[in-house]
Amino acid sequence: MMRFFEILNISFDALVRNKMRSFLTMLGIIIGVGAVIAMIAIGQGAQSSIEAQISSLGTNVLMVFPGSTTRGGVMAGAGTNTTLTEEDGEAIREQCPAVNYISPLLRTGGQVVYGNLNWGTSIQGGSPDFFNIRDYRIETGDFFTDADVRGATKVCLLGRTVVQQLFEGEDPLGQTIRIKNIPFRVVGTLMPKGQNMMGQDQDDIILVPYTTIQKRLMGERNVRAWGYIVSAVSKAQIPAAQQQITELLRTRHKLGFADDNDFTIRSQTEIAEASSAQSKIMTMLLASIASVSLIVGGIGIMNIMLVSVTERTREIGIRMSIGAKRRDILGQFLIESIVLSLSGGLIGVGIGVGGSNIISQVAGWPTFISVTSIVLAVFFSMAVGVFFGFYPARKASRLNPIEALRYE
Repeated sequence: MMRFFEILNISFDALVRNKMRSFLTMLGIIIGVGAVIAMIAIGQGAQSSIEAQISSLGTNVLMVFPGSTTRGGVMAGAGTNTTLTEEDGEAIREQCPAVNYISPLLRTGGQVVYGNLNWGTSIQGGSPDFFNIRDYRIETGDFFTDADVRGATKVCLLGRTVVQQLFEGEDPLGQTIRIKNIPFRVVGTLMPKGQNMMGQDQDDIILVPYTTIQKRLMGERNVRAWGYIVSAVSKAQIPAAQQQITELLRTRHKLGFADDNDFTIRSQTEIAEASSAQSKIMTMLLASIASVSLIVGGIGIMNIMLVSVTERTREIGIRMSIGAKRRDILGQFLIESIVLSLSGGLIGVGIGVGGSNIISQVAGWPTFISVTSIVLAVFFSMAVGVFFGFYPARKASRLNPIEALRYE
């Protein structure tokens, strides 16, 4: 142990004697480690942001759309055919044990007026289960009820953006707004959700009973749902819920074995997995590009260590002549290389963490710095020192002591 500390002390003395050269040698490692940590932080921050946005869409969500049926060799898109009915929704609720909540989902758009202010927004209709599925929270007031759905009552809940555009600080609760020139009473306002993964404002919305959209805004007396939004009992039950709904609707719609589905089911899990995969690929790409600096830094370390071996050939000869063994010389130069790379790595960690915070504050990008990325960055900087320092250290240890003493 004493011999190790002696070698470590000699190595530090050799590096301190050439401060500027040592710093310039470490610079490649500093830049490499800092860039890798910053790029990983940006990639993981983007992934966390996507996951949070997907989570804001609701809990264990499945979307059931009409359409996507083959006719005459042409595949129609989801939502192009009205093949789902209220009876289908009731059947799913009663006969699919993996389904926790289900709500019809209708969407329309329109101009909303309050006083002398107006705003164009999205209007969505659902049942009371819709709030549980989409994980909406009340800010003021309350949700509409099953009685409102049965009576197609002209009541609504407003998102934060709509409140800001129409009421300018006034309390909207109990006020009457006009949607497509039809009066609606505001019974509640929603807690803000922010933007979704496509950049759409989830607070620019008005929620009403789906029957009200059908009968008051769309004039459809013959009740047919545009689609359904479903919540599985748990995340693990999403595949089971999807399978149960598929089998039930195929049976109800009397589809044969060779017939394509006349409906489309999309799960939140599929969206999350696709987005997460893209984010991981981007993070790996950014980290790979940044890691090139580590290789360049390692080559710089090898170059300087070879120069150091040449400059200190006589010193090596003297140490060997007074009893130093080859492994002592090998250890000395290898430790110098590791100290260079490890010091650069630790400085790079500080720069990477600081740079990530600056990027987050200046550019407004989400960043996430994990302990794992820091540990891996330090480990690889040390590995670079060992890999690129071994050849110069080996060369130093294999010098002939007599020839080394004669070296000028």
